[in-house]
Amino acid sequence: MKYSDEFRDREIAQGLAKAIRAEADRRRPYRFMEFCGGHTHAISRYGLEDMLPSNVRMIHGPGCPVCVLPAGRIDMAIRLAVSPKVILCVYGDLMRVPGSQGASLLKVKARGADIRMVYSTVDAIRIAEDNPGREVVFFAIGFETTTPPTAVMIRQAEKKRLSNFSLFCNHVLTPPAMQNILESPDVRNIGHVEIDGFVGPAHVSTIIGTAPFELCAEEFRKPIVISGFEPLDMMQTILMLVRQVNEHRHQGENQYRRAVTRDGNLRAKEEIADIFELRDRFEWRGLGQVPYSGLKLKRAYAIYDAEVRFDMRELCVADNRACECGPILRGVKKPADCKLFGTVCTPETPMGSCMVSTEGACAAHWTYGRFRNHQQRRAS
Repeated sequence: MKYSDEFRDREIAQGLAKAIRAEADRRRPYRFMEFCGGHTHAISRYGLEDMLPSNVRMIHGPGCPVCVLPAGRIDMAIRLAVSPKVILCVYGDLMRVPGSQGASLLKVKARGADIRMVYSTVDAIRIAEDNPGREVVFFAIGFETTTPPTAVMIRQAEKKRLSNFSLFCNHVLTPPAMQNILESPDVRNIGHVEIDGFVGPAHVSTIIGTAPFELCAEEFRKPIVISGFEPLDMMQTILMLVRQVNEHRHQGENQYRRAVTRDGNLRAKEEIADIFELRDRFEWRGLGQVPYSGLKLKRAYAIYDAEVRFDMRELCVADNRACECGPILRGVKKPADCKLFGTVCTPETPMGSCMVSTEGACAAHWTYGRFRNHQQRRAS
């Protein structure tokens, strides 16, 4: 564990915090959005906000693919799963995400639907091979990080000539969502928070590289710094953002150089480009319809597209009105601002996807920050 310990050194962290306090101009606010759920949890887990001056604020963004999946796509998966001829393969964190009317895949499974939790795309292929008389559908989800394994899975299905296998594709892209937050009038009309810079996603950047974020920073004149997940990574990233703001720079910088390059993983990007193409638009929970932010299988692989095979109709349904997951994903509200948080909405009884996912802001706040906030409320 020596390697990890080196990135959690208390004295170095305090030194970085001192530098941030010294360089942050007290006459102005600094509002930085972390776009990755892993960063949100790191901030909460290590109490990093307590080390920052009061005018440096961290804002939670839509950096969790489970959280941003709209209820309508969950309903589409449920309709698929209730068919007796279908075996639906999903990752475990999707099981409890609420659809409309309080439905979820876990509840449907309890009523008899054949829904199987898998750990990898290889598991889904194996299930299709073992059940030639059933239609096996893989519920694919994730940002650019998890898209390459899905692309490889399609190649395996083609090589094995699996006629009973298909993909319900929900892969989405991060740069268009970042752009949507900064420029979309639709997002501004339903709630907007000013942002001075972004903590760029780390795992995503290992695939696509820093180049797309460099372009985004230049176009929207907002600094973006790709960051690792350890406490020292985050503190150094915040210092880099503060310096960019102070110097009126708006560049894409890479703090996470030990894992991220400018060009990313060329082989992975080639696999994605060979198998997938852009959708005209895709719905994100909290952001609405985001242009060119989702992927679908190319026409050459349409035989593996569950939406084509089962003639699935796109469903757009409203979220639970009492749940503030949408505003939380936009950074407009914090988890504790939701009336459901910590009462009827807990990890055991989640009302929204932000409490379900291990990367969700509400889950992070529940795990690391809820007692402190409750004490502050009582004191006030």
